[in-house]
Amino acid sequence: MPTFERSPAPTRRGVLRGALGLGTLSIAALTGCAPNPEAPAPTRGGPSGTDAPPAPEPSRSASAGPSATPQPRAAAVMSRAEAVAKYHGRKPGTFGLDVPGIQLGLPRGNKTAALTFDACGGPGGALFDPALITALRDAEAPATLFVNQRWARANRSLAAELAADPLFEIANHGTSHAPLGTAGQMAYGIPGTASVGQAYDEIMGNQRYLQEEFGLTAKFFRSGTAHMDQVGAALCRDLGLVPMNFTVNLDAGATFPASTVAAQVGGLRAGDVGIGHFNRPDSGTAAGVRQGLKTLQDAGVELVRLSQGW
Repeated sequence: MPTFERSPAPTRRGVLRGALGLGTLSIAALTGCAPNPEAPAPTRGGPSGTDAPPAPEPSRSASAGPSATPQPRAAAVMSRAEAVAKYHGRKPGTFGLDVPGIQLGLPRGNKTAALTFDACGGPGGALFDPALITALRDAEAPATLFVNQRWARANRSLAAELAADPLFEIANHGTSHAPLGTAGQMAYGIPGTASVGQAYDEIMGNQRYLQEEFGLTAKFFRSGTAHMDQVGAALCRDLGLVPMNFTVNLDAGATFPASTVAAQVGGLRAGDVGIGHFNRPDSGTAAGVRQGLKTLQDAGVELVRLSQGW
């Protein structure tokens, strides 16, 4: 049975903004979720943001399905009216992939790495990459799957199957796949939410859908295009979710060839979080991940679901 364990080794990390420069970071387009942005060069960085833990992950067995009784939160979720009142008059702050409050990598000092894959839904985005999921299952490689509500509605049986698989953790990829702004900021030509109330709905619409339809409580949120402003990131944390982005772009929105995806996956180091897509079956993602997982296994890298990294 293959395992993903890592012997102690020097880490290779740095803050994403400092390692890449804001210009490079800004073109890290997630083309699996955005219309025709320029494909970026391979990128990597390191953890950033606040390492506040999500709610504890419930224990899972190999035969476990979606929990019939969702795990309760430590406190009642802030209402929409409360959120609007709390942030009334607050300036949005900076907007992007790595603004203060967004988590990029696993908490500092972590010796594991995490794979995450998005499914965005909507026109052209509601497909499924079975070869990628098969590659993960064959290697027994855990991953966190960020599911947009549009994708889940179009693939309800499949979403339920993935939620029932203990290899995977389901996370929140938003309701309409909008960038999480509070002033209508745009990313890759996609307009973001334009108020605190709209941002709340973008987060909680899908959060409640995942709870009601699949009996699960997502602990991590990634906005459409992975862009947020500072108020959006703070709101996300107020709602009990970690606003989670990435340190390594695995497939550039499912545009990288398999060889590049393999190099990106194989280059993951302690603390890294990689982002790819599982809704683009015509891409090189599946073949590249399968090859890259062999490199990680040979290197003894331990992969975890995001909740296991805290």
